[in-house]
Amino acid sequence: MTTFNETPCNVASLLLSCAHLERDALFYQDTVLSYRQLQVMVSQAQLELRELGVGYQTPVALSLPNIVAMPVYYYAIVSLGAICVPLNPLLSEREVRYHLEDSGAQLFIAWEGSRVMMEDISFEGVQQRIVGAETFATPLDMEALEEFAIEPVSVHAQDPAVILYTSGTTGQPKGAVLTHQNLLSNAMTVAEFFDYTPEDVFFGGLPLFHSFGQTVSMNAVFAAGASVALLPRFTPEAAIELCVEADVSIIAAVPSMYAAMSASLEGQKSSVLMGKIRYGISGGSPLLASIHEDFYKLVGCHILEGYGLSEASPVVSFNQPSRPPVVGSVGTALTGIRVQVRDSNGEVLPAGAPGQLWVNGPNVMLEYWNNPEATSQSLSDGWLATGDIATIDEQGNIFIVDRLKDMILRHGYSVYPREIEDVIATHPQVRMVAVVGRKDMRVGEEIYAFVLPRQQCSPSQEEALCLEVEHLCVQQLADYKRPRHYRVVDTLPLGATGKILKRDLSQ
Repeated sequence: MTTFNETPCNVASLLLSCAHLERDALFYQDTVLSYRQLQVMVSQAQLELRELGVGYQTPVALSLPNIVAMPVYYYAIVSLGAICVPLNPLLSEREVRYHLEDSGAQLFIAWEGSRVMMEDISFEGVQQRIVGAETFATPLDMEALEEFAIEPVSVHAQDPAVILYTSGTTGQPKGAVLTHQNLLSNAMTVAEFFDYTPEDVFFGGLPLFHSFGQTVSMNAVFAAGASVALLPRFTPEAAIELCVEADVSIIAAVPSMYAAMSASLEGQKSSVLMGKIRYGISGGSPLLASIHEDFYKLVGCHILEGYGLSEASPVVSFNQPSRPPVVGSVGTALTGIRVQVRDSNGEVLPAGAPGQLWVNGPNVMLEYWNNPEATSQSLSDGWLATGDIATIDEQGNIFIVDRLKDMILRHGYSVYPREIEDVIATHPQVRMVAVVGRKDMRVGEEIYAFVLPRQQCSPSQEEALCLEVEHLCVQQLADYKRPRHYRVVDTLPLGATGKILKRDLSQ
């Protein structure tokens, strides 16, 4: 494994790290692309972008699903020293317009099936390049293209490479500016921590426009000379089929994906993935013990839970593949990353005491784009305030108590939904659960529990399940923590990355 100091300081250099260019880099539908072919495609895109006026530090918005063109344009943009602004193809006109104006993007590379392209919307002052599902998806005649070669522009370690916009659950989304050093260091650290090998094939179902997929399923994969099998749209059936066809050895996904895959595998006579996966990698939201147990039973491997956020490139900590996972913990901090738990006055707390988690290391963002006020609120002497409540035990294991913004204030008491969800999830008929607070004139915020059962229920069965879950909470939770409302639902609202959208449930 090469180190950051030995590598050219440009994220595109990750594509040059493979010692054997004929090795497979990408699987997409019926196409298999080698590292050499992928490099040639990036060099073609690089020339195209130059002709469109893209140069050093030019912001370029990139709105594509997991198709070949996504990594091709991503690396072409950063290879020029330009700034990539990844966007979700499902964004509305209003949302896209905000991101383009805030980032100052001069070029918008958009998928033909995106919401704004389907509505035939253009954006004044911004060039548009419309991309189809088959763009760059055809194997190349390599002999005719030998003159093409990636030429990464020399950049400084602290030059912006990517602007990742937060979800905007409170106010307008903020653009986390990640530098070339941020992304390279996190990718290489992840690849080494998880012992990625050139023989590994990764499940590429996490959206590459999101930080989790970008680092764990793309940048770290190419840093190790491994390969990734792309899945443009997640369904559990399609995910399982891709894992079988591409001989996937490592899955990176969010808990809702693991839950859906387990539910699909349960309906099969024998699990087609049993013994084929080295381990699963999970982040983005809490991994319930029941999801881990179901997946282990059906696939025969552990899911390693970790923690990160876009502002940290994103990976901060993980359970280690070399030892059994500490279920309920998001593991220990990765090499070179420091963590602290602090109280509201900024004082560092002792082991086991809950407080806000702070992070320091080469993965911490440079700033929020054009937002010095938000930057000063989140960064202090190189330390990042995560907005998450956590504890750290004597062994360095981090336990996320909850999101600071998700905390419920009931009768003046602080209630953390994660604790309630962990209790409810122990019920054998519960597949997933979300607990939220809703404004209440009498108590400030009242606690609601939304339960997704393992099997479809009749009205009488729903009532019985709610009573059983309530009894469980009465037994195991203090009175002020107990939900006063229980609802059985057919689905839970999920965002583009598979996170439960609690804001949709709290209204």
